[in-house]
Amino acid sequence: MERAIALVISIVFQPLIVPTLVFGLILFGVPEASSVPASFKLRIFYLIVLSTLVIPMLTIFGLRLSGTVKSLHMHTIKDRAIPFSVTTVYFLMTVYFMFKINELDPILWQSLGVIALVVLVLTVVTFFWKMSAHMTGIGGLVAIVVVLGLKFANFQVLYPLLLSLLLSGVVGSSRLYLDAHKPVEIYTGFIFGFLACFVGFLWVWA
Repeated sequence: MERAIALVISIVFQPLIVPTLVFGLILFGVPEASSVPASFKLRIFYLIVLSTLVIPMLTIFGLRLSGTVKSLHMHTIKDRAIPFSVTTVYFLMTVYFMFKINELDPILWQSLGVIALVVLVLTVVTFFWKMSAHMTGIGGLVAIVVVLGLKFANFQVLYPLLLSLLLSGVVGSSRLYLDAHKPVEIYTGFIFGFLACFVGFLWVWA
């Protein structure tokens, strides 16, 4: 039973969900964080969900069905290399697409650019070492909550921060319970994700 719960948590809060959560906060949780008109926010949000969650997930399922990836859980470094690389390309392409739309608030492409750079570094590291992508993503989520709390006085940061920290513990514990990572891979992933996104998002709203 415990293993099934840990597996569900790992699947639901897999790394590709993080950009959706981050932009949900930016666009809807803290409206003053960007100058995007309310009537346009849903379109931007759908674009983010499509390009950073739906399309990468479909690609990974395709790689699994073709036998290129042996398991969706990607237990080995070999299984992680191609999906991570393809996901990085999707993220970078979306950043470029958003950058080229002059009417868009630069905050949007810059925020996704921070995430894309973190994914790029994680992908490079993946060729040599199995740092936790789950915890890298969760660390980044905690960082955006902290930065939004520092930069926007109207943002009630306490409960989102507590929730994101609780999520960090739950996801990290689940990954350890499933024996998907060693503790050092969990801690390193979280610290890297938090520090990189904290610095990056401070730059975005400098």
